Amino acid sequence: MSEIGLFEAIHSARSIRRLKPDPVPEALITQVLDAAIRASSGGNAQNWVFLVVRDPGLRQGLGAIYRKASDIAEAMYAAKGRPPHLTEAQFRRLMTTGAHLWDHMGDAPVILIPCQHQPFVPPVEALAPAMRTHHADELAYAARIRGASIYPAVQNIILACRALGLGTTITTNHIRCEDEVRALLGLPRDVDTFAMMPIGWPIDPFGPLTRRPLVDVAYADRWGNGWPGS
Repeated sequence: MSEIGLFEAIHSARSIRRLKPDPVPEALITQVLDAAIRASSGGNAQNWVFLVVRDPGLRQGLGAIYRKASDIAEAMYAAKGRPPHLTEAQFRRLMTTGAHLWDHMGDAPVILIPCQHQPFVPPVEALAPAMRTHHADELAYAARIRGASIYPAVQNIILACRALGLGTTITTNHIRCEDEVRALLGLPRDVDTFAMMPIGWPIDPFGPLTRRPLVDVAYADRWGNGWPGS
């Protein structure tokens, strides 16, 4: 398989929600996992775990949980309505492709679940007296920045899949029913899931991606100063 450039991968790694049932070679999944662990993590903790689900019964079980959680997501999308930067046609397409995955998550040949051990914050009594007043703030800080130590790995997974010709997407609907996922897969209580990523050979083509222009989302130095050249 010929390699593609980094920026080609970035610009064409569309969310792929329709996948062929064909198996994915284990060697390719190993490459994807190896790319994941090359990401940065806070304090170099590397406290991630990647659960690769290929067993048909477990995949169907995850699919049922995902469908249940997606009923909640569907109601939330309906209540929020169409984002202003999407046309009606684009929003309908988003909902249609999303609905396909809601019904077919369990059919993906591989379901990859990036997980992370819960962060360790020293107990208040372990801190110097002058620092103990910061303990509650530190707990809130640790919760706020947890994603910084797992989502870079998730992005590496997306780009590695694209480079290998595999389709995937990141979805988090299942977290609404995470206790059921935890029970099905035997996850320890100190491990949380952060995404569910179906992986397989894509039915639909990759990119190009359409995004809001930089002038809408990038500022120079201060809020509201448009990025030059955007």
